[in-house]
Amino acid sequence: MPTRAPSSPGRRRRRASPPAPSEAGAPAPSSLPPSPKKPRAPRTPRARLSPRGRAALFAIAGAVSTVGLALLALVLGYGHLHAPDAGTTVELDWPAGLDSDEAAALLARHDLVRNEGAMAMFLRTTGGTGAFVPGPHLLPQGLDPWDLRHLLERSSKRPTTRVTIPEGYHRFDIATRLEKLRVAGKNAFLRASADPLLLDELGIERKGALGVESAEGYLFPATYDFPLDTDPKEIVRRLVTEADRRWAALATQHAAGFASLRNTLGYGRREILILASIVEKEAVQADERPLIASVFLNRLLDPTFKPKRLQSDPTASYACFSEPDVVPACAGFTGKITPAINRDAKNRYSTYVNDGLPPGPIANPGAPSIEAVLAPSATKYLYFVAKGGGRHTFSEALDQHNEAVRKLRATSPSAERPE
Repeated sequence: MPTRAPSSPGRRRRRASPPAPSEAGAPAPSSLPPSPKKPRAPRTPRARLSPRGRAALFAIAGAVSTVGLALLALVLGYGHLHAPDAGTTVELDWPAGLDSDEAAALLARHDLVRNEGAMAMFLRTTGGTGAFVPGPHLLPQGLDPWDLRHLLERSSKRPTTRVTIPEGYHRFDIATRLEKLRVAGKNAFLRASADPLLLDELGIERKGALGVESAEGYLFPATYDFPLDTDPKEIVRRLVTEADRRWAALATQHAAGFASLRNTLGYGRREILILASIVEKEAVQADERPLIASVFLNRLLDPTFKPKRLQSDPTASYACFSEPDVVPACAGFTGKITPAINRDAKNRYSTYVNDGLPPGPIANPGAPSIEAVLAPSATKYLYFVAKGGGRHTFSEALDQHNEAVRKLRATSPSAERPE
């Protein structure tokens, strides 16, 4: 049997190599057909912006950036916009047509904002100043920017407060209370309540020859709800509307008394309100109102009582509120009536030197005092004097009255002047 020759030492058996490709780099043959190549999608040509389009795009980007920076500044500096609350209010007449920069400058000038520039930015980025209402405004210090905006716009979002006007308050008292409650400025309310056009609009009877005219006597004392920084004219309208409503009811209820005053003294609503305002200021106890009204009416109607002077201290003191520069005795007035004020010949409101009623109401009477004039007690009293505890002694004759005065002075030397 033939045998294979043994291999030489160190000689290794060679393995078969795959067949070489026909060309360098060519793929090896395969039994599968080649995959078809996908055609490449055509490129969409880029749209080129016109110079105007590029400018608009840059403008939009700049505006967005500006607004973003402004909002960031507001967020970071919001607490530093409003001035510290010093417990005071600023009464100003807001001009029409101010832009954001001018509005911020005006607010800063009155110490209502701390940072003028930040406030101007706030106004620009929150709607501008087009909705701001020109005219009188009462702006408290220490408000945040949104509250200031709401007040200047007279927005329905501003808070309301309850205002109680007591019986016997005159318009100067009302003005002080409105300002204290931040409803309206004192000076603005006084101007509104003496505005001739507004008085005519409201149908308030005026006596042009009597001098300063106002809505005094027609501002009905009651409790009202008003928004902060209310237009003073709107306040006057509302108070007068309430007075008209109350008067209509009382005049109907006491039609006979109204007719009697018209027939005997020629009184209309205005004269009745004047007398009712005096009763309101003189009376302390409710049950004495008809008695005090009877004293004044008896003096006016009794043909033997001359001169026809009511001699009421509150009438004389009213001049020191309404026209202090006209009455020399009002100099240094502190609220307390003096004999000099009563006797000053230039005091048109003094019923010690002038016959009959004063030129106008001296306060705003409530319904009970108006009713007391329309339905006074049936008496013959011509005098009364305080006797303490808010009550009075009433007398028909002068000697009785003098005796009551003597007793009063013996027990109280500092007693008020008797009527």
